[in-house]
Parts: sequence; C-alpha cells; structure tokens
Amino acid sequence: MMIIDDSIITMNSLMWLFLAAFMIHDFEEIIFVESWMKKNYQRIHKLVPSSLGNMIRNMSDIKSSQFAIAVFIEFIVFIPVTYLAAEHNSYILFVGVNSLLFIHVFTHLGQSIYLKSYTPGVITGLIVVLPYSLYLFYRMLNEELVSMKDILLYAPSGLILIPLVMFGHKLGKIVIRE
Repeated sequence: MMIIDDSIITMNSLMWLFLAAFMIHDFEEIIFVESWMKKNYQRIHKLVPSSLGNMIRNMSDIKSSQFAIAVFIEFIVFIPVTYLAAEHNSYILFVGVNSLLFIHVFTHLGQSIYLKSYTPGVITGLIVVLPYSLYLFYRMLNEELVSMKDILLYAPSGLILIPLVMFGHKLGKIVIRE
C-alpha cells in the first residue's frame, strides 16, 4: 500500500490542481462525445428510460466544439471559485463544485455499467477525478479547513453548475452551428 506524504504538496497547490483535474476529465469528454454519440445513439436511445429520451435526443447531434463551449463556461467560473478557496479560505462553492464533480464520477461509472460499454469521461473520472476528490476532501478534513458537517452543508452549492452547464450547452448550439 502506498502512503502519500502530505507535505509533498501544499493545500494551496492541491486546490489549484482542481482546475487541472477538471480539464483532464473534460478533455476526454470533449474528444470522444461527438463520435461516441454518433456511433451509439441508436443503441442507447433504446436502452434509456423514456423520461430521459429528450435529453438523449438533444445530445444526439452534439459536436465536440459545442460541448467545449459548456466546458469553457464552467472553467471560467471555476477559476474565481478556486481562487477564493486557495487564496481567501472561502470554501463553500469550492466544496460544492468538487462534491458535484465527485458525484459525477459515479454517473459516468453508472452509465458505463448500465450501457455495458465505455462512456466518454469514465476513464479520467476513475483515474483522475476520483483519486483527486478523495485526496482533496481527506486533506481538507485532516487539516481542519472544513468538517464533515461543512462538506455536507456546502455540497448543495455545487448545484449552481446545473443551470450553468445547461446554459453552456445552449450557447454551444447557438455559437457553433452545423
């Protein structure tokens, strides 16, 4: 078993690495979403519950460049969120967006298990985001920057990403046309 020496990386650096973990994960999604959706739409459309049909249909013709617009919008928001946490000890939104990113890993894993196939984002979710998130929360708790109660209380603030992502996808379809 490998033991990580917490003194190797400062908490400040670990927080700033959130931006890298997010982008590495989203690069996988950007690169593969268009071709994966073209190749798998007919199959997944038949497998998903009808309540998710509209969402799948809306994503069926997504271009990687359109998806990148949504990622860009998120990234622009994540910069000040990370700055506030790393430089000013304001953790509410930082914990919230990291909680949502952590949960997001399990949506990718669940999709892959349900569809019995690779889904864009599952690999980097498991090998980058999951270990990063676990280590980040471990360090924040261990260094008493937050308590478990704080994490549970701050986690819902990450839900601000839902309308932000939806806006990003709509903007992507407006800016990047077929």
